Amino acid sequence: MLIDSIRRNSIGLGIFAVITAGTIALTQTLTAPRIEANKLSAATKALDEMVPAAKHDSPFFKHVITLPAGTLGNEHAAEVLQSVLQGQVNAVFLPVVTHKGYSGDIRIIVGVWSNGDLAGVRVVEHKETPGLGDKIETRKSSWIENFTGKSLANTTGEQWHVKKDGGEFDQFTGATITPRAVVGAIHDALEYFQANKGQLLTLAGATK
Repeated sequence: MLIDSIRRNSIGLGIFAVITAGTIALTQTLTAPRIEANKLSAATKALDEMVPAAKHDSPFFKHVITLPAGTLGNEHAAEVLQSVLQGQVNAVFLPVVTHKGYSGDIRIIVGVWSNGDLAGVRVVEHKETPGLGDKIETRKSSWIENFTGKSLANTTGEQWHVKKDGGEFDQFTGATITPRAVVGAIHDALEYFQANKGQLLTLAGATK
């Protein structure tokens, strides 16, 4: 009797596990395209905010430069998108990852005009503390928009820090680590642009 009971329970658990695993796999399969589409839509919206339609006449995803893994904090090869107007690259979008966030990596897109000024900055992925570190998002605060127009030419190296460290940029009450990480990552991106602008501003072959 006991053996029969164990056998029946084991079979029941096995069937439950199979059904659960199948449901999860099916859900992931069905939702993956929608998730990717949402990510692409969010990225496109962010790029459009930094370089408006009047400033480019070619899709952002058409001219792309691939960066080797390890560049700008990216663990894998990453793509620099070019903004093109009348056949000339007038801005680039640098993919940057800082590993100095409070709760892990923070992924950022840094838009840089060809003259070295920041077209804008957007945080596209993070795990910072809700209500504190998440103020780096535009939907939570306008803090990130303070970088627009900044450059290595109009802001000194000492100024490229949060105010608590003697710099120019505000930190958040109770959350200094997050803005400190973002400020440092943006400065690093501008230095990378300055060192590699010859390549970055050369029109890449169309990908489509």
